[in-house]
Amino acid sequence: MYTLRPITIVGGGLAGLTLGIGLRQRDVPVTVWEAGRYPRHRVCGEFINGRGVESLKRLGLLDLLKQSGIIIAKTTAFHAGKFSSGLKTLPTSALCISRWTLDATLAREFRRLGGDLREQERWRENGMDEFLIHASGRRAQPIENGWRWLGVKAHARNVSLQADLEMFLNRDSYVGVSKLPGGEVNVCGLFRRRVGESSPAASAREWFDEASFCSVAGLSLRPIRAAASVECRVGDAITMIPPLTGNGMSMAFESAEIAMEPLAACSRGEFSWTQTQRQIARECDIRFTRRLRWASWLQALALLPPGRGAMLWFVAHSDWFWRMWFRLTR
Repeated sequence: MYTLRPITIVGGGLAGLTLGIGLRQRDVPVTVWEAGRYPRHRVCGEFINGRGVESLKRLGLLDLLKQSGIIIAKTTAFHAGKFSSGLKTLPTSALCISRWTLDATLAREFRRLGGDLREQERWRENGMDEFLIHASGRRAQPIENGWRWLGVKAHARNVSLQADLEMFLNRDSYVGVSKLPGGEVNVCGLFRRRVGESSPAASAREWFDEASFCSVAGLSLRPIRAAASVECRVGDAITMIPPLTGNGMSMAFESAEIAMEPLAACSRGEFSWTQTQRQIARECDIRFTRRLRWASWLQALALLPPGRGAMLWFVAHSDWFWRMWFRLTR
């Protein structure tokens, strides 16, 4: 008989909780450290699209989320000034669910499976320890190439949408508005400002539900390979994909699923920690590197007036272009 080595996960967001659930399904002892508490609002598009939906299905979590309340999104539309792409059908359906509901549902499931969830507790020990997974979210970067990136999110009511998800592109910003259960919509925007310019967060706050309003600064959208880190990382702790793609939540679930089997095998003593860490990083890079590269180019195009106009024209007039862009960022 072998003794399973316990796994510690720092960060109880999407990737951390999903990884914890998967490991508990394999009987691995897991502790998740989370500085916040559940339920909570987070800056997030609250839009799950791509391979992450299949990851949730394989883990048996998709039906659980449907019971908690989701919207099945099938259509989208893009707007820039007076120009609109018109209604476009998503090549694959998406799930719209609030982080308030999603995080709380995953936390309950993790605990139901016997996981140890330490809410409102920070991990303060050596970040290089074996059997330690970093899932604590984004890498902070106050200034990137002379820009400050800021994310803002809030829920709103009495908003009429022609599509399940609508994207509004502007100079140096874009905002996504998606439907949520209960007649609400999620409004989530990414803004960039030159160093010294004022933030849009304060002026935007008065328009939305105060309880759901949240913002985050110091975002870094520069693609980073998982193999570049000496730590074992999943989710946004590896790197962030530009929110324009609507694929960030999916990548969190995907990276968690990638890490489950190697970590379970390592816990059983079948592989060394170094072998396990390298395998997880390699598989994440294989899955995400091309996606991140195309997403960076797409965002750069969307934030420049000439490129934005050309992109929307092709989205509106070429179904091949729309489907190609969708496939390359998933």
